[in-house]
Amino acid sequence: MAKKSSVTTVFTDIGGVLLTNGWDRGSRRRAVDLFRLDPEETEERHHLTFDTYEAGKLSLDEYLNRVVFYKKRSFSRKEFRQFMFNQSKPYPDMLRLLSVIKKKYNCKIAVVSNEGRELAEYRIREFRLNDFADFFIVSSFVHFRKPDLDIFKVALDTAQVKPAEVVYIEDRPMFVQVAETLSINGLRHFDYNSTVRHLGKLGLTV
Repeated sequence: MAKKSSVTTVFTDIGGVLLTNGWDRGSRRRAVDLFRLDPEETEERHHLTFDTYEAGKLSLDEYLNRVVFYKKRSFSRKEFRQFMFNQSKPYPDMLRLLSVIKKKYNCKIAVVSNEGRELAEYRIREFRLNDFADFFIVSSFVHFRKPDLDIFKVALDTAQVKPAEVVYIEDRPMFVQVAETLSINGLRHFDYNSTVRHLGKLGLTV
């Protein structure tokens, strides 16, 4: 019989935990090489624009207008969008882990992530995250971005649980620390095995 855990709810990031990052520096470097973009200008335009996209205040096409298609290109918008989507790859062990915890402990599972809308919707659909996630507190959906405390408060209000009942799985240490200021149990994700061990200490053994 499974040991009773005080944790009833799992909050989890997507990029770096369940999947690769959606559009990180490595992905942009590959885009620069493949599409022959100016690296410095592309990176500057990205940094001036991407936070606004992740906060849900720009569409993906508007982001691309500012970062890539501000001048005529030899490739299409459709080609570039598909390249962006293709950067996402799954971490099968972690996806399986969340499904097992959901089934074994009847935990609520919430995704709490900084993602642009189109990338998030693609990743949720393509990797079937809604097979185990009960709800998605995504920056572009709620218009708050980590490390803003409000995104965690929205997640807590939506789940209707106390912070002490939540474990938050996240690969970025600052975001773990921010969640812990609300008395959420922070779990810094390094790899599958260490995360399994940490969850076991919280009574969620698999």
